[in-house]
Amino acid sequence: MKNILLFLFILLMVTQLYAQKVTLSGIVTNEASGETISGAYVILKDTLTKSAQQGAITNTSGFYSITVEKGTYLLDVVFLGYKQITENITITSNQKRNIDIEYLSILADEVVITGKAADRNVLSVDVGRMEMKIETIKALPAFMGEVDVLKSIQLLPGIQSGSEGNSGFYVRGGNADQNLILLDEAVVYNPGHLFGFFSIFNADAVKNIEILKSGMPANYGGRLASIVDVYQKEGNMKKYELDGGIGVIFSRFTIQGPIKKNKASFIVSGRRTYIDWLIQPFLKKESPFKNAKFYFFDLNAKVNYIINEKHRIFIGGYYGSDVYGFKSNSGHLNSLFSWSNGAASLRWNYIISPKLFLNTSATFSDYKFKTEMKQSVYNFAISSGIRNYSLRSELTYFPNPNHYVKFGAHYVYHTFFPSNFEIEAGQNNILTLPKSKPFFANELAIYANDEWNIVKWLKINYGLRYTHFSHIGRFTRYILDDRMQIVDSIEYKPGQIAKQFNNVEPRLAARFLLDPSTSIKASYTMNYQYLHQVSMASISLPTDVWMPSTAFVNPQVGHQASLGMFKNFHSNMFEAYIDLYYKHMKNLVEYKDGLDLNILQVNSDQILTQGKGYSTGAEFFLQKNSGWFTGFIGYTLSFTQRQFNDLNNGEWFWAKYDRRHDVTVCLNFEILRNRLSASLVWVFASGNTMTVPVGYYFFSGEIITEYSDRNGYRLPPYHRLDLSLNWNILKRKRFETGINFSVFNVYNRKNPFFIFYETTTNFNLEVQPPVFEMTTKAYKMSLFPIIPSINWNFKIK
Repeated sequence: MKNILLFLFILLMVTQLYAQKVTLSGIVTNEASGETISGAYVILKDTLTKSAQQGAITNTSGFYSITVEKGTYLLDVVFLGYKQITENITITSNQKRNIDIEYLSILADEVVITGKAADRNVLSVDVGRMEMKIETIKALPAFMGEVDVLKSIQLLPGIQSGSEGNSGFYVRGGNADQNLILLDEAVVYNPGHLFGFFSIFNADAVKNIEILKSGMPANYGGRLASIVDVYQKEGNMKKYELDGGIGVIFSRFTIQGPIKKNKASFIVSGRRTYIDWLIQPFLKKESPFKNAKFYFFDLNAKVNYIINEKHRIFIGGYYGSDVYGFKSNSGHLNSLFSWSNGAASLRWNYIISPKLFLNTSATFSDYKFKTEMKQSVYNFAISSGIRNYSLRSELTYFPNPNHYVKFGAHYVYHTFFPSNFEIEAGQNNILTLPKSKPFFANELAIYANDEWNIVKWLKINYGLRYTHFSHIGRFTRYILDDRMQIVDSIEYKPGQIAKQFNNVEPRLAARFLLDPSTSIKASYTMNYQYLHQVSMASISLPTDVWMPSTAFVNPQVGHQASLGMFKNFHSNMFEAYIDLYYKHMKNLVEYKDGLDLNILQVNSDQILTQGKGYSTGAEFFLQKNSGWFTGFIGYTLSFTQRQFNDLNNGEWFWAKYDRRHDVTVCLNFEILRNRLSASLVWVFASGNTMTVPVGYYFFSGEIITEYSDRNGYRLPPYHRLDLSLNWNILKRKRFETGINFSVFNVYNRKNPFFIFYETTTNFNLEVQPPVFEMTTKAYKMSLFPIIPSINWNFKIK
């Protein structure tokens, strides 16, 4: 804490040397909709030499600030996909200049696939930051015709999908719970629909998406692997728009427009599946799917209100729900799976001065699931969830052209609902199980971060993040003996600290410019993660349980170092990088082996074990940004291992999603300008690891199965080809319509989803010698064959 205050004091003293300069500031917006634009370059050039003097990149609220000497300059505003603005401007005092830029869907000589400045790949200090523009995502082939934001980012190097159809993803050897997913700054704990086959993000409601996998600045924290930062659209300030689409299994609809023109706007977007409605008339009465519940829906909403030139408010929300229920032919067995995500955010932007910008937000997140099964007179249910309230305030300070400073604080109040079991066996035979009591926790972070342009060839981003986490009451801690039996307990009153942690996380990234088109970047990041997701399944499921750090579960700790070379070619038409990384992780969490019903009587954190791990690898990336075809090729070589004293006899083992090779080819073709385009995606990945039975033996009259080393075998490689064709049938001033054709898994590759085993036995004791044979065969289950789909899309404006 003292180090952060000293850092801020020295910085403020140094910046007083620039007090005699003047500042140009303002907000960059889309001319057509009035929405703010983040990531736009605003540059002031010398009027004679046309060389850049100073520049700035707009933040997530579209705000920029440039401090220069008094004089006349050439103002350039650059954001690929938009018309470049170039005009003379004279600055003699602090000046506010809001800028509208005009969107171009297709440029005369290029097809834009990114929303950033052309040379940002080389010039920025960002090491592991990557962006995908929504227009790019919508052009890609889509499973069942539905555009999926999370599936799209899994195409990028270093980001691996969990398994086919699963929206869980793994970044540079991290676990799924080590990704912090934000929607308008509110945390999303389960990003999947339909057991992970689709993500919760409706592309029609998403404004932009950004992912950080290394070089994480100090204003981000709480996870070891990555940050996925998603912002919803703000709503059209100028006019009303209706757009949507009808697909094979679900449809979507979005409406947006001004509440008061150029003052306030709204957007509401919804999706729902209807395959449960469509198949019912064709099912026989004895079918287990007759009258089955099988659907999901979600709803996004946001209001944007400009109070005056200095103040602006955003109110956003999301709610999504999944329900899947089945009934046996006899009607004696019913099962129901349901889960829901809720998120809400209130953000206040305040331009305090031309150099000082305040963003304050209050957010709410809630996730819960429940599984119910009924058979005759027996009822079984299990439920779990997590809820948090958060308050965050961040100041962005532009003291002079060479510094870009952020400092702020973030507080979260967590409530964890561990797994609760409910069992009934008839009216007179009720089995009562002890309910798992909630865990409560406080989390606080205070941080300071500065991006410092030291000299032309050297820029650094450095910062500190102080974190505090406390597990608090009301809480009962059970004291156990060696046999996991309760021998005593300790009661903690509401608010009383049961266990607390205090840590400091240093962050550093540097960019060394070798020439105008080549740079070397390096970073070091230390992170603490106080929340843990534990699962008994090999894939990320909605039933996975979130737990806090406690006296029995230490926070996860991650150290990551990366070194890469970044290069642009042919006037920024091509960009490429090679990035090497090493990550070390401590206090990873798994369930202990050999659990029994005693786990229902103890605290949920007493059945966990912790270990360590590492991941190292190299990422290669080549992207073409312009021309009649665009796209990228990515390749990742990686090695990821884990070690737990209580698992695998304490030996190191390969992680579940250790992948030696991961290849992606993504190409976009403009066949007829503004009318017809095609996309191709091919992916290849080494198979996931797995533990398999390798033999059997008798012990005390029982047959015991002997297994291989943990994750000692590997599934066959995964690969597939997807194609899509986008046909813009009609494009008028007030109406657009088009059709998307997609083919998933074009060559019908039977990729392994999981392996199951079937054992046959042959006993014959009547012969001599007696015959005893056991044969086990492994069978591969594949999930998706070739799947064509069609979507009709429309827009009324």
